[in-house]
Amino acid sequence: MSNRPEVSLAQRKRQLVATELTEAALQLLALKGFDAVTVDEIATTAGVSKRTFFRYFASKEDVVVQFLADMGADMRAGLAARPPGERPSEALLHAVSVPLTLCGEHAERALPVVRLILRTPALLARFLEHQAEWREELTEELAARLGRDPDADLYPRLAVGMALAAFDAVLRRWSEGEHAESPASPADAGALIGEAFAMLAPALDSVTP
Repeated sequence: MSNRPEVSLAQRKRQLVATELTEAALQLLALKGFDAVTVDEIATTAGVSKRTFFRYFASKEDVVVQFLADMGADMRAGLAARPPGERPSEALLHAVSVPLTLCGEHAERALPVVRLILRTPALLARFLEHQAEWREELTEELAARLGRDPDADLYPRLAVGMALAAFDAVLRRWSEGEHAESPASPADAGALIGEAFAMLAPALDSVTP
């Protein structure tokens, strides 16, 4: 019993260091470009040693990968939190809106990172890998909500695929929002995903649970 507060304090400290490293790495990578930033620079900016960096991340790419993993975790948690009986289109809209809302609320920091991911081939490849993982996780979650077997029923996988296609399209449009040739802006992410789901909803809700 007496060790629990110490463990909790250690965990909080570890999380704080991880957060500082992540923030420093993402901002440096977004500012200078993926290839131009070294682990030494990230560690120095975060005020830790290079050895400490490698306690948390195997490489600078892993920092971005964790950012992507967090997006997926937020979507699955968002879907799991939706009320039972809610229409699939509503549940999936709210789920994929979670990371988009966070990005919109912290656009100054998130926008450069999203652009970095979409414009760096190695990171874009990892992004696509994560989307495949999200598809499996969200399919399992949606199937459980609807009482369907994802291995025997096409609907859960198709529905999630449509939702993630909308998420990807909106994220890319949002990342281009400050360009003069695009009418979108970072604040439009919520409106854009709503517009996308307005088009998808009839198909998503046409199959009754």
